[in-house]
Amino acid sequence: MTERRPGLDAQGFLAREGSLPRVPPVFHPVVAAARDRLPDVFGARLHSAYLYGSLPRGTARVGRSDLDLLVALHEEPTEADRHSARALGEALDKEYPQIDGVGTLLYGRARLLSDLERHDLGWFVACLCTPLLGEDLAGHLPRYRPDSLLARETNGDLALLLARWRTRIAETEDTDAARLPLVRYMSRHLVRTAFTLVMPRWNGWTSDLREMAEAFAAYYPARADQLRAAAVRGYEPTGDAGVLRAYVDDLGPWLAQEYARVHGVKARRPD
Repeated sequence: MTERRPGLDAQGFLAREGSLPRVPPVFHPVVAAARDRLPDVFGARLHSAYLYGSLPRGTARVGRSDLDLLVALHEEPTEADRHSARALGEALDKEYPQIDGVGTLLYGRARLLSDLERHDLGWFVACLCTPLLGEDLAGHLPRYRPDSLLARETNGDLALLLARWRTRIAETEDTDAARLPLVRYMSRHLVRTAFTLVMPRWNGWTSDLREMAEAFAAYYPARADQLRAAAVRGYEPTGDAGVLRAYVDDLGPWLAQEYARVHGVKARRPD
């Protein structure tokens, strides 16, 4: 029998990983400010709001971690909504030195609950997001197992992303400082994709990049050192241009090909 790993409940379903009580006390003021201001920003358009990332997991680092929000609106977000979200994030980042930036995802309720997003954004809300305001959409979503369908629909689009990454790299200023955010983002994405590649066999869930890399290493030892190094850069990035080239020319293409072989390709979304 396959061993049941962390991240699952007694029935083998993925358990929601975060909660408000896990938010470290030093971050309570910024979370309270976000909760208080979101209704003013979006008014009656706001359906619900959620935290995700290191704050609700209890692993946030003062001055290093960002505030991650997902906002569900009753309708699809407009450009004005996105502008308002950016303005709120900039204000919170300026007022609260304990965070290093604010990232806000905006979606319409219908999209989050759609059949197309059932095993991607829906799973994200149900398992990786912590309710902050409004009706919890998880009540309208199924329970999830760490199976091949979930793997395919969450990260089965890496080949498509690699083309965009190459463009971003080419357009980025040729300095270490400019490359740091790219290295951090791409390192994290590749580690998470490598983990979900083996997730059904590993049979569990973790959001810790180092744990993800070790889970992957057990099945792909020839690529283990690359993933371990990427996990480190996901937390402590460098601005090395060679790292980005290796990601889009070697590790990324191999991972995309192996992912498609094992799980298939993610269903296409409308442009």
